[in-house]
Amino acid sequence: MRWRHAIAAAALALGASACQQPLLAAEKAVEAPAAKRAAKEGSGLKTAIFAGGCFWGVEGVFSHVRGVTSAVSGYHGGTERQAHYKLVSSGITDHAEAVRITYDPKVVRYDQLLRIFFSVVTDPTQLDRQGPDVGAHYRSAIVPLSTEQNAVAKAYLAQLRSVDLWDKPIVTRIERAQAFYPAETYHQDFMLKNPRHRYIVRWDAPKVKALKALYPGAYSARFQPD
Repeated sequence: MRWRHAIAAAALALGASACQQPLLAAEKAVEAPAAKRAAKEGSGLKTAIFAGGCFWGVEGVFSHVRGVTSAVSGYHGGTERQAHYKLVSSGITDHAEAVRITYDPKVVRYDQLLRIFFSVVTDPTQLDRQGPDVGAHYRSAIVPLSTEQNAVAKAYLAQLRSVDLWDKPIVTRIERAQAFYPAETYHQDFMLKNPRHRYIVRWDAPKVKALKALYPGAYSARFQPD
């Protein structure tokens, strides 16, 4: 990727837009319980989509999970014509900032990805926002891509709602799968390319540290680029 010049130009263009909001206190990790219903997806690489706020952090965390072979930032839930950063971040489209993950279920199951998602990626009690980022395009959502994923996601959400982990109700949605549009090149592998970016340092690097602390067996020190 010819990303250096793209990143520099993007940093000037983005200003205080999405993933660039004022810095507040970093979010806290929560050790979610293991799923009672384990995913049975067979062999071969599988794909999953998660939306959990700014896609830089979602991609960054899953890129450090053993068994994940690819994590691509993008837009889910709207039209191809509007699947562009300036439009999505303005809040006028139906997209969510999302990440499409390819993984080996023999190494990490879908239910284990869900556990990581709720533990360190997203705050499931925040409606149409995550941390400092506000808008429906930052919604917390699970997008099952198979009958098995849908059943596991529903079972796990029900399980989480039966335990007292958060002070507020869970509002994470299960959304019907629609087209996924990869985001612009400068958004891909953003954490890897910009480890000292102030947003990454404040909001996303702590999530990776939490992944390592809570689930050392699932953590990979190597960032898996897309």
